[in-house]
Amino acid sequence: MKNLSDEILWKSLKDGDLKAFEVLFKSYYSTLYSYGLKISKDPILTEDSLQDFFIYIYEHRQNLSDLNSIAPYLFASYRRLIIKKLQKNQKRRFVRDIDEKMVDIQFTAEETLIHQESESFRDKNLAVLLNKLPKRQREVIFLKFHCNLKTAEIADTMEINYQSVVNTLHKALKSLRYNIKISQLFNL
Repeated sequence: MKNLSDEILWKSLKDGDLKAFEVLFKSYYSTLYSYGLKISKDPILTEDSLQDFFIYIYEHRQNLSDLNSIAPYLFASYRRLIIKKLQKNQKRRFVRDIDEKMVDIQFTAEETLIHQESESFRDKNLAVLLNKLPKRQREVIFLKFHCNLKTAEIADTMEINYQSVVNTLHKALKSLRYNIKISQLFNL
């Protein structure tokens, strides 16, 4: 069942197939958790909200739309859910609301070693350089290279248009290349 297309897997899930749900859960749990943790910075909130998210999907499976590609739907839906939970938690603390522009992904050195675009990104200071990028650029880089989403899937996830993703990704990579050259030039 692991090698099924997204379309067939989703249809099986909608028909109540527990095996399809298990495949979906196992296929996406770790990357969704990682993404949610980058947004919330709270492992407990991330874990709880992700479990709620999968329960919601299974309980409401019959009402879900048909999909050709599962990843953009899952990432976009989970992103909205975790942002709502963060907003709810902030309101309880009487602090200003969190909005989607405040998604602030930070990279660890381990992630940069695992998910690199090319050999030029092997610089040991890549995590520092990535964290200097604007928030939106960091989120696009994370979704592209850590979650392996395609540009169209990133656009769906972040609820922005395709060209904005292309432009943001281009700016981020251009900035990284420039900063890597500068750091190599000055041996930083």
